[in-house]
Amino acid sequence: MRLNWMYGALLATAIVAPSSAQISVYIGTPPPAIRYEERGPIPGPGFVWVEGYWVPNGHHYKWVRGRWDRPPYEGAYWSHPHYDHYREGWQMHEGHWDHEDHDNGHGRDHDRDHDHHDHNHDR
Repeated sequence: MRLNWMYGALLATAIVAPSSAQISVYIGTPPPAIRYEERGPIPGPGFVWVEGYWVPNGHHYKWVRGRWDRPPYEGAYWSHPHYDHYREGWQMHEGHWDHEDHDNGHGRDHDRDHDHHDHNHDR
C-alpha cells in the first residue's frame, strides 16, 4: 500500500512539474570578447566546429573551449550562444542545434556573423 502511495506521489509530481524550468542569470558586466581558437584536426566526416563561448560563473565569466561535434540530425546547424543586455544586466541565451526550417530566414550565416554585443534590449 505504501509503495502505491509513493508511486502516485511521484506521478503527480511529474505531471505538475514544468517540463523545462529556466532560471535567468544576469551579470552586470558584458562578456569578454570571443577568443579565437586554433582548431585541431577534424575527427572524421560529418563533424562541424562549435566555437567556444563565455558562460556565467557566479558574477564572472568562464570560457568554454570550442569543439568538434556531430549534428544530431540531417540539416542541423549550431546556433551559437549569445548575450542580450537588459536592465537587470547581461543574460546568456544558450546555444543549441537548430534546423534550417526554423531559422526565420536568417540562414546558417546569421549566427556565424552574430556578435554577442549587438543586442541591447533595455526592458
